[in-house]
Amino acid sequence: MVSKLSRYKILCKKFRPFSLCFWTNRHLSVSVWSVFCRVYTPDHSYVTIRSRLSCRVGEILALVREKLQYSEDQPVLPGNLILVAVTSAGEKAVFRPSDEAVFTTLGVNTHLFACEPSELDSLLPLPEEIHWTPGDSKLHDMSAEEVANQLVVFDWELFSCVHEVEFVCYVFHGEQSRWRPLNLELVLQRCSEVQHWVATEILQCQSLPKRVQLLRKFIKIAALCKQQQDLLSFLAVVLGLDNPAVSRLRLTWEGLPGKFRKQFQQFESIADPSRNHKSYRDLITSLRPPLIPFTPLLLKDLTFLHESCKTFHGELVNFEKMHKVAEMVRIIRRYRSTQLAMDTETSPSHLQTKAYVRQLQVIDNQNLLFDMSCKLEPKDT
Repeated sequence: MVSKLSRYKILCKKFRPFSLCFWTNRHLSVSVWSVFCRVYTPDHSYVTIRSRLSCRVGEILALVREKLQYSEDQPVLPGNLILVAVTSAGEKAVFRPSDEAVFTTLGVNTHLFACEPSELDSLLPLPEEIHWTPGDSKLHDMSAEEVANQLVVFDWELFSCVHEVEFVCYVFHGEQSRWRPLNLELVLQRCSEVQHWVATEILQCQSLPKRVQLLRKFIKIAALCKQQQDLLSFLAVVLGLDNPAVSRLRLTWEGLPGKFRKQFQQFESIADPSRNHKSYRDLITSLRPPLIPFTPLLLKDLTFLHESCKTFHGELVNFEKMHKVAEMVRIIRRYRSTQLAMDTETSPSHLQTKAYVRQLQVIDNQNLLFDMSCKLEPKDT
């Protein structure tokens, strides 16, 4: 299996959830992938560990314990440790000692904490994820064309790294899979990240005229992504603008020129899930490769196929189901049968935009986003 996957690589070191992790190896054998990652303690101090990506939780905790043993801030060595993922909304997920490859399961603003079981209830998100600071967006100084181009290039890099087998393993085997669909998980995280980025940028903008400008820019970015056949970022931007915290901004939307409102309505019709996403399916059928599909819908189709048909009938294999799965794999392969022309410009502004797009700063706490929205335009306005 490894030899067949050798042309597929990992791009975590350029991806937001792994902004504190650096790949030291790019071989496809998961036993040798390594990352550096911060693991926090209840007081928000942290230790940085180096770990194999496939490392079990028990091994991660052993590395944390070793680091804490030599820490001046930790005079007393903790007892029995557990590893917990804490989201920006304060939700907690406790990992089992046997869990593997937990790094790729982390959400956009989710961090790992090591604590004793008695300290679990005291864990809180990092302060910078609870409080937000209003201000002008860097996006105001960037052209929609440059941002869209960088979104497309990065999406293509991520999508190109996903092996077709990852789609099948993600749906058919889930947590029981012999190896994790790591690249596919990153693409799904990226889709969520772009959606929250759109909402974050608009809701952090205090000036109504500048918010209207941002709204126009995002609609233009969506149009350019669609034009370049990046349906992943196209729909992620549209869904971000449809976020309830953004769509309720009546004064902001009223300031949008009619041309842009009409264009966004057309985009919303493509995102419409009615009649089994007919508008989207008609669009993607009309496109020629290279193109980047909306990955969550691919997984939805595979999941429906898997759950609606039995794989075995007694001791017999359902080959009709296998043929349908193979056809979906061929479709995915066809999407990237032609290489996307990559932009190689190296001007300072270009590199700045590239860095911005690959390290998006987002708020993924929906309650916080809605509070921000209500402060911008109170409910009685």
